[in-house]
Amino acid sequence: MRAIWSGDVSFGLVTVPIKLYSATRSHELSLHQVHDDDGGRIRYERHCEVCGEKVDYKDIDKAYDSGESTVILTKEELGELPADDSKEIAVEQFVPEDQIDSMELDKSYYLEPAGKSAKAYVLLRRTVEESSRVAIVTFTLRSKTRLGVLRVRGDVIVLQGLRWADELRDPEFDVPKSRLTKKEQEMASSLVDSYAEDFDPERFNDEYQDQLHTLVEEKLAHGEDIDTEATFGEVEDDEEGDGNVIDLMEALKQSVDSRRKSTGKGSGDSGQEKSGSKKTKAAKSSGSSQKKAS
Repeated sequence: MRAIWSGDVSFGLVTVPIKLYSATRSHELSLHQVHDDDGGRIRYERHCEVCGEKVDYKDIDKAYDSGESTVILTKEELGELPADDSKEIAVEQFVPEDQIDSMELDKSYYLEPAGKSAKAYVLLRRTVEESSRVAIVTFTLRSKTRLGVLRVRGDVIVLQGLRWADELRDPEFDVPKSRLTKKEQEMASSLVDSYAEDFDPERFNDEYQDQLHTLVEEKLAHGEDIDTEATFGEVEDDEEGDGNVIDLMEALKQSVDSRRKSTGKGSGDSGQEKSGSKKTKAAKSSGSSQKKAS
């Protein structure tokens, strides 16, 4: 696996240096377009519809079409926008996991502890586990500000992207209402029971991809390959980054105090707050020194 991003998880005044890896991959074969007459690769060129000239990528701007009119956004104008190039995954909230709608979930990533951050990583992982909550985070990836959730899978912290609230659509159709008889409901429940079993993802196969793989292997075995030069994009090198060692216990204490002041919650608050305080103290005892944000 190759890291696609490196930075820090910011948890109050505690920072956890990490590397980010894609947790999923496509099993589909990557196919190229070729000329059916001679097998030559098909290449695309960018041409201007006004002057007809071939246009280099460096000479391309972007435009927004409202449906009635179009405005051009130059590279200079886009460059002046306050783009966030932060290398931080900032913990914003801890919320009950059942409040996350599965429709909001996006791509998944693994977080690996970087450098000498193992103790801080274990602290964050254990804190998430024992809180019975998930961490809502914000981060920047590929020049885009994103929303995500940190959860634990086995011994690994997983980051799952979340779609923004305005990205979820409401159904724009009416669902008909029908009366169901008791007998119909009982039969439907009986049918569900007949299908009930534990989920085993290994049981299911993508038959199309299986047959496509077989077809390719047979053609290669029969010497039907051609000498065509393939092109691949380059992957940027992942960055290394270590922070400075800090007193983990002190960072936790200051974070809790700061959070209480900002929310107006003191030591005399509800039992739920006291319970959270106990978990924080338990987490404090797990280590004494770790990384600090640069």
